[in-house]
Amino acid sequence: MDRNQKREVIAELNEKFSSAGSAVVVSFEGFTVNEATGLRQKFREAGAEYRVVKNTLAKAALADTEMESLGAHFVGPTAIIFGYDDIVAPAKVLFDYFKANPKQEKIKVKAGVVQGKAIDAAGVETLSKMPGLTELRAQMLALFNTPATTLARLLNTPGEQLARVIKANADEQA
Repeated sequence: MDRNQKREVIAELNEKFSSAGSAVVVSFEGFTVNEATGLRQKFREAGAEYRVVKNTLAKAALADTEMESLGAHFVGPTAIIFGYDDIVAPAKVLFDYFKANPKQEKIKVKAGVVQGKAIDAAGVETLSKMPGLTELRAQMLALFNTPATTLARLLNTPGEQLARVIKANADEQA
């Protein structure tokens, strides 16, 4: 790779570090191409990006970003997972993979950054247990609908009671 190519890769990575809401750094050893491709596809479906990076280029790309604290973790075979819209997605997909493959030791979480805050491996695991963007939207929608549903039910109750009284009266006279 010549200098111009390295500059392009650094600029591209810098853009990703700057625009991502979260990033998780993992080490991997003995990971087959098929396993990596399958995991990469799951990340893509979740709106995240799994990328194997050269440590020196990643460290250079971290400059002047909120994720500079990740620089110390770029040692050995390293991949980074970027989360853009849903900052919880990378951690969720990663720990879903760990649950599906409990004896795997090919991937290990090193650290992460969420909205500029550095977190360790335990923090990434905690992040994976939080609701994702779609789940939060569903919860918010339920909260917005609850008062309207309750009001509609309350307004409907006297009418239902009146209808029952009239029906009971009609049944009694028949």
